[in-house]
Amino acid sequence: MARPIEDYALLSDCRGSALVSRHGSIDWLCAPRFDSAAVFARLLGRDEHGFWSIRPQGEFRVERKYHDNTMVLETRFISSAGEVLLQDALIIHSPTPLLVRTISGIRGSMHLQTHVALRPEYGSIIPWVRRTDYGLKAIAGPDEWNLESPVPLTGEDMTSGADFTLGAGERIAFALSWHPSHQSTFQPCPDMQEALHRTLEYWRSQAARCRYQGPHRQAVLRSVLTLKALIYEPTGAIVAAPTTSLPEQIGGTRNWDYRYCWIRDATFSFDALMLAGYEQEARRWIAWLIKAVAGSPAQAHMLYGVAGERRLVESELPWLPGYEGSRPVRVGNAAYNQLQNDVFGQVVDTLHEAVKNEVPVGEDAWRIQANLIDFLAEIWDEPDEGIWETRGPRQHFTHSKLMAWVAVDRAIRNARMLGLDAPVKAWQKLKARIHADICERGFSRNRNAFVQSYGAENLDASLLLMPVLGFLPADDPRIIGTVTAVERELVTGRYVRRYDTDTSDDGVGGHEGAFIACSFWLADAWILMGRMQEAAELFEHLLSLRNDLGLLSEEYDPVRRRLTGNFPQAFSHIALINTAFTLLGENRPTGNSDAAGGKYTRPTEDNIEERGYA
Repeated sequence: MARPIEDYALLSDCRGSALVSRHGSIDWLCAPRFDSAAVFARLLGRDEHGFWSIRPQGEFRVERKYHDNTMVLETRFISSAGEVLLQDALIIHSPTPLLVRTISGIRGSMHLQTHVALRPEYGSIIPWVRRTDYGLKAIAGPDEWNLESPVPLTGEDMTSGADFTLGAGERIAFALSWHPSHQSTFQPCPDMQEALHRTLEYWRSQAARCRYQGPHRQAVLRSVLTLKALIYEPTGAIVAAPTTSLPEQIGGTRNWDYRYCWIRDATFSFDALMLAGYEQEARRWIAWLIKAVAGSPAQAHMLYGVAGERRLVESELPWLPGYEGSRPVRVGNAAYNQLQNDVFGQVVDTLHEAVKNEVPVGEDAWRIQANLIDFLAEIWDEPDEGIWETRGPRQHFTHSKLMAWVAVDRAIRNARMLGLDAPVKAWQKLKARIHADICERGFSRNRNAFVQSYGAENLDASLLLMPVLGFLPADDPRIIGTVTAVERELVTGRYVRRYDTDTSDDGVGGHEGAFIACSFWLADAWILMGRMQEAAELFEHLLSLRNDLGLLSEEYDPVRRRLTGNFPQAFSHIALINTAFTLLGENRPTGNSDAAGGKYTRPTEDNIEERGYA
């Protein structure tokens, strides 16, 4: 049975990933890509669905951390008889996926055991396993897994295992590798210690690049490393999370596959990478983004595979009972084919951030921008599925209209800054039309707040981004009213829900916890409103939601006091990074700001157009 979500640690080789429990069990492993079928899937099922554990026999306690500022996990098992250190790493720059687990005796003598059940295709296949002089070979169709073991393994109940003893000063190492079954004969890892050392050095070098020097350096650095670990190195794409179907509500049906790349995350990701000093990764992300959306805007998707794949057909895995009974377990994501008009704004906004940061993007980017604006001019006033990818009837979501406004606003800015040949006057008229439409139809005078969709009365936390994006200044009464309404109705304790699932027809059913990124957005809005102390206190509290390794999931259940949703979640860590820099006064809102520290002042007749409020 899987452990609580917060009990897991992430391993990554910047191609695939694994989750390791506090007690030394790898319950999730996808290789060679983040979206490959898991060979260990106990995270979403039972022992029979695959795992690999190394742990002491008898009673013990656990201490764990990442080694220095790396993604190499250290788990210290301590008992009255002795103490051992388990180091787990997915090896960087290995020709094929390679998971190395080393165990070192620290004190006394400890009896340990290892058990492994290789189960390709999300636990659905029992492979053909045979012993070798180095350990085990397992083959299932196109996949071959080789386990190098320094201790003899025996088979029992379709699993393999061994008991062994380790004394002080002794060290042994295991390795698990994958390659296509049709390729040449497997070659054992020549030097596991060298591979581990190389991986440690890689992550240390990445950590050294982080430019944040504020009071929350360790939290920001861990978030930056987590984000780096979720970048698919061959293409530069960023996956939303390395897992699928970890539930937004324990026992519920809100279980989605997040091992893909959302266009919506573009600007947030770019800002976080640039702020933290990772310009190369930011450049590669934009290059991937441009290639992914190239072509007809009408055929653009909302999310893509790590290599730009467009068809991410959603299906269910009925043999998996789900995390703590949360069913169904899904792979693929049907949202790829939805209409989400906000993503066009994210693309153009990201290009604008590139311009401001003097990041060259090439002429193709500006042709794509012009095509996107032409397309938006035709469809911005149509209903869509929106930022939260609802599965009910399409609606006129206010946030989608907001991002259409952002797209046109940033296109105008880009044209002016770069001297592009563009129909700026026509775009200005479109921008003014969208702005007026949102203010008229997206604002409820009864609620004194912007609402989730036109004609509705329910709220949406995505509208906390309005002042951040420069749509209206933070001291505008409508923004103040919106923030106040969110505080009153969507905040539980200090946690912000995306929307009220009881009053919003999202076509999914059930409930969910607080959305962690939205809670950071509230802090950002407070900063712009000059409520710095409240923002700082909220930020500090949100840091307390991280697990002992500094990792955040998508959501938090304030009743159970548990992390929920896919884990770790890039969006949550991106929001943490951006808010940390905003608190330092280094992260300016995407829209123009005239006051120090990012606080907006009310526009005047002289500057209302250049500041983007009309």
